[in-house]
Amino acid sequence: MTDALDTALRLVRAQTALVRRFDARLSGLHGVSLADFTLLLRLGQAPGGRMRRVDLAETLELTASGVTRGLAPLERIGLVTREPDARDARVAYAALTATGRRRLTEMLATAEETAADVFAGPAWPAADVAGLAELLTRLGGTGPTGR
Repeated sequence: MTDALDTALRLVRAQTALVRRFDARLSGLHGVSLADFTLLLRLGQAPGGRMRRVDLAETLELTASGVTRGLAPLERIGLVTREPDARDARVAYAALTATGRRRLTEMLATAEETAADVFAGPAWPAADVAGLAELLTRLGGTGPTGR
């Protein structure tokens, strides 16, 4: 096995372990998955807490139908609402509700704690965490703001 393949497979396994860890904490405390949280976080960072659904799909690198599937349960539990565009009936916005904003704040605290736990202790000095972020960016990984 080549070093490049071994590294890629290790990265995939590490990503799977991280998703499981975040899913367990977010689901256990807030009833949402990491994918739900990521979608809500992006909406929370948008001006006015809302985005056109097509822009949300592009930002999250999902298909339009993927965003629709992701938003549906969040709409059902009252975290997100659908808003029509007053000037163009073909355009729909996804917007955080007041409950969604409040719950997102709580979820963000949980996600921050989870990330701090992952990168805690002497095994993860701040310089290593920053270096890993840089390497992941080179692979195309971006932060929640797309940078």
